[in-house]
Amino acid sequence: MYRFILLLIFFLFISGCSSPKTNQESEKVELTVSAAASMQNVLEELTKSFEKEYPTIKISFNFGASGTLSQQISQGAPVDLFLSASMEKFNVLVDEGLIHNELNQHLIGNEIVLIVPKENEKNITSLTDVNTKAEQISIGIPEIVPAGKYAKESLVKLKLWDVLENKIVPAKDVRQVLTYVETGNVDAGIVYQTDAEISNQIQSITIDPSTHSAIIYPIGVIKSSNHISEATLFYQFLSSEEALAIFEKYGFLRLH
Repeated sequence: MYRFILLLIFFLFISGCSSPKTNQESEKVELTVSAAASMQNVLEELTKSFEKEYPTIKISFNFGASGTLSQQISQGAPVDLFLSASMEKFNVLVDEGLIHNELNQHLIGNEIVLIVPKENEKNITSLTDVNTKAEQISIGIPEIVPAGKYAKESLVKLKLWDVLENKIVPAKDVRQVLTYVETGNVDAGIVYQTDAEISNQIQSITIDPSTHSAIIYPIGVIKSSNHISEATLFYQFLSSEEALAIFEKYGFLRLH
């Protein structure tokens, strides 16, 4: 009986010691990635592939306007990687010393397009038509939404900004612009080509890329990340040939 009690105590002790190890092994590292709203669909697909390859790493996204995301990081938001649609907003963090010196690069490119409802009852076929045929056009707020900044550059270049300014409905990001056009709340909008491609409720009209700055998406690991190793893995994965092919599938442009 005494021996049985000793054996029971021994097995209970072993069981108690092994449980924490099992729990620790099953824990996942969670990375927070702040990314431009225009990248939501492609990043969600890429994440499935990445998490399949690295099952101990979970990716959580914070999608939004690049200016807003940059400001959040500048103010101390706990973020591991930043994927911006604006070099300007990204460089603010570089200048503040918040982006890892060795882990940042230009990742992918894009274009902006004019979009109208699928029926296009007002027969809008160019930015010039917006002036005469549209009552309202939506763009992202230029100060915080890169697509809005590029849109304003094109309108200024084409001498349309001053005449259209009173018709502009500002949006918090490109996805809101897309929704406004899809629902018929505005007659036209300006979004990224990649946003236009995910919707079957709109028509897209080319905007001359020479009328605006080059659209480049930089990516960088945040220097204060508590998971630099895991963040580096995701950073490297997003610039891999596999990932670049998927970016292209969604309409993004290779830079090289």
